Amino acid sequence: MDYEEYYSQFKLKEKSIKDSLKRQHIVFNSISKDADKGDIKSLAKDLGAMESLISEYEGYLQEIRELTEGFDAKEYMQNGDFAKQMLVCCENQSVDVKGDYPVYEMFPLKVKIDGENQDVYINNKRIQCSRPQYLVADIKKNREKLMKASFNANGFLNELADAYDTQIKIKRYENKGGKHEHDLLLKDLYRLMAPMQRTRRDYDMQSFAFDISRLYSSDIEYTRDHRQYRIDPARFQSQMIRILDKNGKETLVGTITFFSSETISESANS
Repeated sequence: MDYEEYYSQFKLKEKSIKDSLKRQHIVFNSISKDADKGDIKSLAKDLGAMESLISEYEGYLQEIRELTEGFDAKEYMQNGDFAKQMLVCCENQSVDVKGDYPVYEMFPLKVKIDGENQDVYINNKRIQCSRPQYLVADIKKNREKLMKASFNANGFLNELADAYDTQIKIKRYENKGGKHEHDLLLKDLYRLMAPMQRTRRDYDMQSFAFDISRLYSSDIEYTRDHRQYRIDPARFQSQMIRILDKNGKETLVGTITFFSSETISESANS
């Protein structure tokens, strides 16, 4: 049994409980009025009706308890059915997803399934959820919030440029003034921008990739010192960072180059 099968049966039994509670509420009001009026005969009759309704309610509750106990959440999450249905939900709800059980990326979020404990981790935050449909809908809602959140693209670009300049100076020193590459790895710049482990806990590679994605999709073209930039793929797969463009299409990037208008002119003339 998958969760949606369990949930559809649960909803039917839930309706029975809701209907029983409504009837109990009506009878309880009658009991209160009987006592207020001193109508002992009607009161005794209504108390009997309430006892029957409570017994009926307990029966429905027991049915839900047995249904829930019959659903093996641990097996469901460990045997791969949860993950398969999660991927189907991602497709149905247009949520970008990559990865294999138990770790997935739903950019810019990382999702890990802990079948042993029936937990799901979203960017290391533990949640208890055995329903793929709810999980994916919640992730989609959170992703939309992140995409709408304020982002200072100019500020981030300038921080990238500062890290880029620092890395260029390091390369020049190491090469003793020799020729150096202008295309620098984004992952190297990330390490400069978040040098300490505790910094990376608050601003991990996934957060950096998200900022790169938002910069990539922005209309920002120039740094504060009027340099342009270009983001390209890297040479090796391990150097790539996976982002989504403004249309939600997967893009692999790995390097960035900052250049001035003079550099463009020199390239055109050579």
